[in-house]
Amino acid sequence: MTKKLIMLFVGIFAFANTLLAQEEGKFRVGMDLGYTVPTAGGGGVLFYLEPKYNIRDNLNIGLRFGSAAMVRDLVYYTLTDEVTGKVAANASIGLTADYYFNTPGKNFAPFVGGGLSYMHFAALEVDTGIVDEELVGTFEVRNALAPFFRAGFETGKFRLSLDYNFVPTSEIINLQGAVIGETGNSYLGIAIGFYVGGGKWRN
Repeated sequence: MTKKLIMLFVGIFAFANTLLAQEEGKFRVGMDLGYTVPTAGGGGVLFYLEPKYNIRDNLNIGLRFGSAAMVRDLVYYTLTDEVTGKVAANASIGLTADYYFNTPGKNFAPFVGGGLSYMHFAALEVDTGIVDEELVGTFEVRNALAPFFRAGFETGKFRLSLDYNFVPTSEIINLQGAVIGETGNSYLGIAIGFYVGGGKWRN
């Protein structure tokens, strides 16, 4: 029985190594889930879907379809109370590139990367029990270009990454078009996920 278990573990380990990472000329698709830490305070959740093409064994390019739902602090110029805003899921699409520092024979590959996203902000929601509805306002601009940088590692088909998204600050305007406040949109993302396809390391 012990011998069979050992053979099973050896087989699983060998199979995991055949799944490792990527190969030039192959496509892969990844999916990540994680947590957001907005610079304006608060927190939220994120989801990324990333189809990619391996232009080299240690370099790929692709698209990132993302969504992030966050609760964060709002700054109103005429209010003394702290106000927290809930923003429904923001949507984004971006171009990505990741470079891997893979070592021959290893199933652990650190990487660095980044890209540029086009982001759409959802409507602003505020707990109207704190302030009058007329004072809540809305975002002046709902769309923005947002560069991001990231780093992490992959092992087997699993992935852990940290990314920082540089998103412009949103001004809050009232019904008369006057700016009454603002909120920061930049955030740190912490995500874990997996991917399928991509071949295997050739090194």
